[in-house]
Amino acid sequence: MKTILYILTILVVVSCKNQNLLVQNRATVKAGQHAADSVFAYNAVYQYTIREDDKISISVWGQDEVSVGSTYGIYNSNEVYGKWLLVDANGNIELPKLGKFQVLGKTVIELKDTLKKMLAQWILNPVVDVKVLNKQITLLGEVKSPGVITVDKEHNNLLDMVARVGGFEFYANLKKVKVLRQHGADVWVTNIDLTHDKDYLNQNLALQPGDVIIVPSKKYKTFDKRIATIIPFTTAISAAAIIFGLF
Repeated sequence: MKTILYILTILVVVSCKNQNLLVQNRATVKAGQHAADSVFAYNAVYQYTIREDDKISISVWGQDEVSVGSTYGIYNSNEVYGKWLLVDANGNIELPKLGKFQVLGKTVIELKDTLKKMLAQWILNPVVDVKVLNKQITLLGEVKSPGVITVDKEHNNLLDMVARVGGFEFYANLKKVKVLRQHGADVWVTNIDLTHDKDYLNQNLALQPGDVIIVPSKKYKTFDKRIATIIPFTTAISAAAIIFGLF
């Protein structure tokens, strides 16, 4: 009798531990999903901030000697001509007269204002324009023309980007569209189901430069949503390659 009671006691204890583990797992998953929702939430005041390795053109009206890739000149300032400044590993660029200065983490508006103040030493009411040339969103998978799209606007959305690549292919799995976003050292992934007619706001996700969209095929297997929430210590493009490997 004592042996039976002992076994029952052990079973009860193990059962309680398993229940606690399940509760913790659910809580962890829920917390992770909440964090992912905040990463992808629409931000009406979002502005792109300058990052390491960004390519920047600077235009100062009538002042070619302090312009790099000027949009005010007669020649195009795009990347093909190599007329840009690269933000170095310390977050700096270097301009004639102005020398080296910090741009990392500034918005385009903040950088314009900084340049105007610095140039005002030599130029009366300087007219300045700044462009980040490598603001891009990547679309991969079952779309008509997969590739990289350069964006100028601060606010872009999922369906606009899909339209710019010609729409979906016939075999696109619209229930499992994935958006990857770099957030600090990690890449976050959200799943979008485009088959729900009444969920337009969540479907038409606001995108940011650097985002990668993956549209899987119907014939491939899906992967566990929980493991897709966050991919640590990687880039969005590397994470995209990892996810492709899972299909």
